[in-house]
Amino acid sequence: MATFQQWVAGARPRTLFAAVAPVVIGTAAAAQHSEPSLGIAILAAVVALALQVGVNYANDYSDGIRGTDDSRVGPVRLVGQRLAVARNVKAAAFLSLGFAAVTGLALVALAEAWVLLPIGGLAILAAWKYTGGDNPYGYRGLGELFVFVFFGLVATLGTMYAQTGALSWFGLAAAVGVGAIATAILVVNNLRDIPTDAESGKRTLAVRLGDTGTRRLWLGLIVASALAVGVMAVWDVWALLGLLSLVVVAGAVKVVMGGTHGRGLVPVLGSTGRYELAYAVTVLAGVVASRTLA
Repeated sequence: MATFQQWVAGARPRTLFAAVAPVVIGTAAAAQHSEPSLGIAILAAVVALALQVGVNYANDYSDGIRGTDDSRVGPVRLVGQRLAVARNVKAAAFLSLGFAAVTGLALVALAEAWVLLPIGGLAILAAWKYTGGDNPYGYRGLGELFVFVFFGLVATLGTMYAQTGALSWFGLAAAVGVGAIATAILVVNNLRDIPTDAESGKRTLAVRLGDTGTRRLWLGLIVASALAVGVMAVWDVWALLGLLSLVVVAGAVKVVMGGTHGRGLVPVLGSTGRYELAYAVTVLAGVVASRTLA
């Protein structure tokens, strides 16, 4: 039986920044457009966190029963390391995704943003099909696209729309920026796992691009996030505060581009996640400053 600490580790806490950051920057976009709603923002964060935990448990279960996680480095694998019964991990995934669905329904009803209901349903289905089912798209190199769309565009713009009933170009730039960083988290995770994924037949984008190409992709996503701040500054110059967050990821750039492999890349996951949250918070701070000084 897995311990409580192992269940927490299996939820992969380092990835939870990727759930909260789009809500934070989506709230920044709402504030830049009109009046944000703290209550809606908190509810959106709960939905995003539940969805992220559900994805993590679902991946643990699906990769574990396929044998993909039998010889991994990095975070705890509940099924792959035989720490928990597979059906219990599957149940945890369904409970988390179910909680995300119920909370999301409450969010949609409270915000009267019914257009988000089918989008939320697609997000939950995509969360399971990433590594689950007969033909998981994560095994075909499409995981990064899923992360960018749902943990970037959908989460950010959905948060903004739920609070304001509108979208903006500032919001789109914010969604692209935070989505690029969320994608970078998955890219460095898959960079670390290239040897084991290739051996097990998991054809991730990293396996397809190879070591050097994957490192360049990770760096390109970080650069894209910085460029997105410049685009946001067209509508609010104070958004440039978001560039301060690059300090958080500077060390990770040296590690990734320096050729570090295997377990040495694990800290980069945390650094990239912290960068995403810092990115969102500093952009929000810029918008708040702009509104205060206006």
